[in-house]
Amino acid sequence: MSTGPEPPEGESSSRRWQDRDTEPIPRARPSDAPPPPAPDYEPADSYAEDSYADPLTDGAYAGRATYDAPPSFTQDEFARLQSGDGGPSVPRGSRMAPLDEEASRHASRYLFPTEKFRGEWKRHWIQLAKEGAIAVSATIAMGYIAGWLTKHNQTQLRTAVLVVWALVILWCAWRVADWWYDRFILTNKRVMVVSGIFTRNVAMMPLLRVTDMKYVQSLTGRMFGYGHFELESAGQDQALRNIRNLPNPNELYLRIVEEMYEPEAVEARLGRAAGGDEDGT
Repeated sequence: MSTGPEPPEGESSSRRWQDRDTEPIPRARPSDAPPPPAPDYEPADSYAEDSYADPLTDGAYAGRATYDAPPSFTQDEFARLQSGDGGPSVPRGSRMAPLDEEASRHASRYLFPTEKFRGEWKRHWIQLAKEGAIAVSATIAMGYIAGWLTKHNQTQLRTAVLVVWALVILWCAWRVADWWYDRFILTNKRVMVVSGIFTRNVAMMPLLRVTDMKYVQSLTGRMFGYGHFELESAGQDQALRNIRNLPNPNELYLRIVEEMYEPEAVEARLGRAAGGDEDGT
């Protein structure tokens, strides 16, 4: 039975190969298995829309990417760097006083232009306890002896006692003046001790060379608020080793340690204080 003219043998073979080359590849049908269960956790509040699908699972859920928001700080977290009145503040519970704005005339002459002044302290008044006791005792003894010599008409001896008493008082006054000019100075580069009236002594130690520091408070030191500092340096010859009778040693210790390890905090406090003054707050 003839169904029509058949194509030549060569043409039939080439058509079969063409049909085979253009035959579409069957796609894999998705299975009837249920989708994977949803995760138990809730999506993050920030960037919750950043969910993605893994292309290897043909669009199936593969996970959720969660990103943390950039850190932000509030004014309460900067409470240690800014006080309520716009001035430099100190940590709560400490006895640190605000930084001095300018150095005194006795200290400014020893600071170079690029050095930043951080404070200066006189020795504690306990350093004058011996001189005060001597002056009071000499005055009481002079009054008693001068009265007794006057009663017995010993004019020359009384004059000699008065001269000795005057010399003792002058010595005590000189010690008080020397105490007044004796200053402990702190900058962002070094610590200094300036002393002397007629002959001036300036001892210094760079902060970078301080390897160890401690202060010691005795019982009387804790009662009256003074202490002794001991500084260790990397060098063998130390201009500053023992610094005695400094007031508020806890405050001074925190100041030096902060300047050594956290100079940015000091600059931040001073910068905020300066900004508050410029704004009129």
